[in-house]
Amino acid sequence: MRIRRTPQDQLLLQLDKGEKQLLLEAIQLYPLVPESHHRISRQSPHAGTEETQRLLDQALAERREENRRQVLAMLNEPDRFRRTKTGFELRLTPGETEWLLQVLNDVRVGSWLALGEPEQDEEPEITPENAKYLVAMELCGLFQSVLLAGLGVRESSEWLESD
Repeated sequence: MRIRRTPQDQLLLQLDKGEKQLLLEAIQLYPLVPESHHRISRQSPHAGTEETQRLLDQALAERREENRRQVLAMLNEPDRFRRTKTGFELRLTPGETEWLLQVLNDVRVGSWLALGEPEQDEEPEITPENAKYLVAMELCGLFQSVLLAGLGVRESSEWLESD
């Protein structure tokens, strides 16, 4: 997997067939963070009111559905993944990159929650039921790192090609 920025300020993600399939499968898990995970802050003057929590839940559900619709529509466009000699190219505008990062983050955090919220140095207990979440969490982290490198966050600079 490689990424570069185009002169039009878009990201061009180069994927092989397997990487494309893994990206699409990870996105299919969205939304994964349970709605019950988002609670009104205890410091909020409205903390504890059912109406405020209901409004938050409703707004989050609408936003998640909109994100899912936009990302799936974008990725299902017939020419979205252009075939190359080595696989595929996925061209993303800044807005599309933001949607994709939000979706990947939801799947990553939701997977972490499904694994029991393990600490960074802690190995989660893997079962046949939760193994897919470990894979999804790691894959989403990888895709997020690559996209962020394309945006100039140099944590994974070895993936960034220069023009």
